[in-house]
Amino acid sequence: MGDMADKMLSFIDKRTRFGFSVNDLRDTQIAALDERFQERRDRIRLLGLRARDAGIDKIESLADIVPLLFPHTAYKSYPESFLMEKRWDKLTKWLGTISAYPIEGLNLEGIEAIDDWIERLAALGHYISCSSGTTGKSAMLIASQKDMDWSKIDTVNVFAWGSGVVPAQERVIVGCAPVAAVPKNATIAQAQYEAFADPSAPRWHYPVPPITVGSLTSMVVIRKKIAEGTARPDEIAAFEETSAARGKAVADAIPATAQFIIENRHRKLQLSGLWSGLWQVAKAVRDAGYSRADFVPDNSIYVGGGLKRAQLPDDYQDYVFDTFNIPEGRHFQNYSMQELNSGMPKCREGGRYHVPPWIVPVLLDKPGDNALDHTSGEMEGRAAFFDLSLDGRWGGVITGDRIWLDYGPCECGNHGPSIRDNIVRYADLEGDDKIGCAGTVDAYVRGVA
Repeated sequence: MGDMADKMLSFIDKRTRFGFSVNDLRDTQIAALDERFQERRDRIRLLGLRARDAGIDKIESLADIVPLLFPHTAYKSYPESFLMEKRWDKLTKWLGTISAYPIEGLNLEGIEAIDDWIERLAALGHYISCSSGTTGKSAMLIASQKDMDWSKIDTVNVFAWGSGVVPAQERVIVGCAPVAAVPKNATIAQAQYEAFADPSAPRWHYPVPPITVGSLTSMVVIRKKIAEGTARPDEIAAFEETSAARGKAVADAIPATAQFIIENRHRKLQLSGLWSGLWQVAKAVRDAGYSRADFVPDNSIYVGGGLKRAQLPDDYQDYVFDTFNIPEGRHFQNYSMQELNSGMPKCREGGRYHVPPWIVPVLLDKPGDNALDHTSGEMEGRAAFFDLSLDGRWGGVITGDRIWLDYGPCECGNHGPSIRDNIVRYADLEGDDKIGCAGTVDAYVRGVA
């Protein structure tokens, strides 16, 4: 890694890391972007293709990086047939187009499912994390051991900064939702436990089988077959049986989680999950006759993601906070995504997500083709980011999110870039989302894979 990038990364342990203005950072960030480009252009095949097509050989401005940003769809550009036909050789070749390191020595013999393929890649130091993919293909994001190590540090730092909770190993961590069993999630969960959990207290294991990439993939495949009318009766029966069993496990997990929380209400709790699951558990606790007065006054909560289209009462947040006696400032939210390696925590005073120095935000027009002329104040646009901490893949991504990015100071006193808490997906606004370069990138990847 280059000197300029290392300078940005060196702020990870500093509480002042969100205090630098865009003018303080921009020249160093541009130099760091060029360092990354020069390091990776001949190592990541898709990046090399994009650079040659755009005629770019040096990064001298934010506008120069735009043609080199990958749309988030690039990580799901593999043909579905690779999964449906279990073509692990083809899928491995596709993965090589987006990897910063050559994938060598992978034994494909005897692989029956994608979870086996992922496990063998991990043994070679290539860690695959995936998006949910519940309505389509999963995005597969390759990471290195350096990325895993970074995630351990970053997850503890962003939670401590955003919630004010000191990593003092004094809490009972209670997850209120099933999680995807991918390396990044496992790494983050372990780091959170080691930093914040009381090792002598009971540990909660959410009573729902973890969501593996294989289970997600099989669900997508069978749904596609059903839609096409090609699914066999035994496949449909197995799918319905699995869905029913999982639905029952999720339903049973809510009262079980509520009971565990009630039994440990005298301890400091750190709850985590999506709003829908947290609200359901809170309701179960209330229905059992417990509320704020029964809990210690220094509990904390880690909320991931938005509502995910869940239909909840208008006061759902206050209801959850009041149930578990979560004081003001102890509720933490973080803006990030699987495509990034770092988090943007929400401050307690201004309610805005703060961008660290090693993430370079780029505000784009709606098609994602051009950087907006944004040098001060707040502006709306498509979010793109370059995460300088990423090692195993290219750090630049065009997201599906519409954001309001502000280069002015926040009420919390920090002067770094921040994002308003009204993020929305273009797909949710219009039912579809077309990123201008996505088709070209997909064609590149399919062509070389």
